[in-house]
Amino acid sequence: MEKTVKAWRSFGDGVPLFEGVGEFVGDYLDNRYKEGKPYKDYNLDKQGKGMFWAAAVNPNRKDDPEASACDKQPFWVDEGTTPEEPLAVTPKVLAEYAYDELPVPSTEITMAPQGTTKVNLPTWVWLDKAKFKKVSVTASIPGSDLSATTTAEPVSLSIAPGTEDAETYPASGECPIEDHRIGVPRAKGTPADTDPPCGVKYLRSSGDGSYDLQATVTWKISWTSTTGEGGDLPEGRFGADQQVEVEEIQSINR
Repeated sequence: MEKTVKAWRSFGDGVPLFEGVGEFVGDYLDNRYKEGKPYKDYNLDKQGKGMFWAAAVNPNRKDDPEASACDKQPFWVDEGTTPEEPLAVTPKVLAEYAYDELPVPSTEITMAPQGTTKVNLPTWVWLDKAKFKKVSVTASIPGSDLSATTTAEPVSLSIAPGTEDAETYPASGECPIEDHRIGVPRAKGTPADTDPPCGVKYLRSSGDGSYDLQATVTWKISWTSTTGEGGDLPEGRFGADQQVEVEEIQSINR
């Protein structure tokens, strides 16, 4: 705070239009933070026992209508205390901020057979076991002991074939996680007509085009904090589209 006031006093130096503005602002801030109205000597005697809090804008949300809603002047907060100011950062706010930063992998499924699939033959679908596991992000306020950790855990994969002329495995189209894996890779030598635990069977050719298969992973989101508070946040659903070409099986009659 002391450095901030000094910086303000140099504002406008040498610029006629702004000459004196820095000193005016500096006098106002000194009156508030140095002369005892309400703070004395910038609270330097409380170093290590708290800090001044000031408004900050989440750079990821700077265009939101309420991004600059906090117009409260910087105020002192004792160490280990969450202020009662309605717009002040709380453990849950930190958890929601961490939610924004979760490194969720792209939802790119693996299919077998790869490339073009055939009408009435099951296509196996699965996700990389190494990528789809719990991920966590911790957000904290520097210089304080206030932090929150948000964790995302994948729970299921939803398959939308892109056409009504298709069947999914299971019939609901929701493939649950089993043994930290979504779906199972098709083993070599598996008969072509074997039903997969997770997959799709197309009943009609895609002709000269392709079907837009959508795969969406549902993530369960929870959070904990250094204050002991915690709970669940809304589920995250992250998906991607993949083009699937489907051909008729050609047969020869003799």
